[in-house]
Amino acid sequence: MKRFINGMLIATVFCAALTTATGFKWPWQKDSGPAKKEVNIGYVNWAEGVAVAHLVKSILEDDMNYKVNLTMADVAPMFTAVASGSQDVFVETWLPVTHKSYMKKYGDDIQKVGCWYDSARIGLVVPQYVKCDSIAEMNQYKAQFDGEIIGIDPGAGIMKTTEKAIPAYDLDYKLVSSSGPAMTASLKRAVDKKEWIAVTGWAPHWKFARWDLKFLDDPEKVYGDVETVQAVARLGIEKDLPEVYALFKAMKFNDQQIGTLMNKLRNNKENKLEAARQWKEEHMDLVNSWIGG
Repeated sequence: MKRFINGMLIATVFCAALTTATGFKWPWQKDSGPAKKEVNIGYVNWAEGVAVAHLVKSILEDDMNYKVNLTMADVAPMFTAVASGSQDVFVETWLPVTHKSYMKKYGDDIQKVGCWYDSARIGLVVPQYVKCDSIAEMNQYKAQFDGEIIGIDPGAGIMKTTEKAIPAYDLDYKLVSSSGPAMTASLKRAVDKKEWIAVTGWAPHWKFARWDLKFLDDPEKVYGDVETVQAVARLGIEKDLPEVYALFKAMKFNDQQIGTLMNKLRNNKENKLEAARQWKEEHMDLVNSWIGG
């Protein structure tokens, strides 16, 4: 018996040595496949960008054998990171107005890799019950609005545009910086109490499905017309990460699709990736059209 056990040990050691030294695989060993490529994807804490970033992570990791590192930051450092090459992709650039200044600054060092939504809009948003209908009328209602416009993170393009809108309309208002989630929290508190509030707003966003809201008219067109939402990437990504490049080139959402994706994540804040996976499973025909499945 002792001789049999010793023989088994020798055989086991021999098999392990053969596998390690030569890469030989025995019939019972599973092929783990090629090593996973890594991709660094950045996003800003805006509802639609959070949703798209986590959906892309689920597609690349579950279906395309990538390891995805997600990074959340403000828009200015995100553009800097992509231009320097430390981030491969930034999922959410609004053009031609909102992020015009960033594209002017970094445009030679980054590239647009795909428009995933083509009906975007930015501006000042108020509850439907507010009697004010135009930015040009806001000074008449300064007391009701408490002389404030509730904004988001200070580096955001919509904040820069609002800083231009205030003098363009000669508004006696203060622009208050916060964040996307803080802005919607302020909006919720005001709507719950039927109070007046003006916020920097954009569509697509889940807030329009939750509350009865409206954009204030912008007769001076400071906020522009319809915008597109595009991903931007470092130079050369099409050569060393061609599948990632192709995914962003192919990815497109309509209003219903991006709306349901955002709501999936809003209803499962503790596990955004799992929420994105659930949406993906419910829309596999669409996803397969992006990845050629």
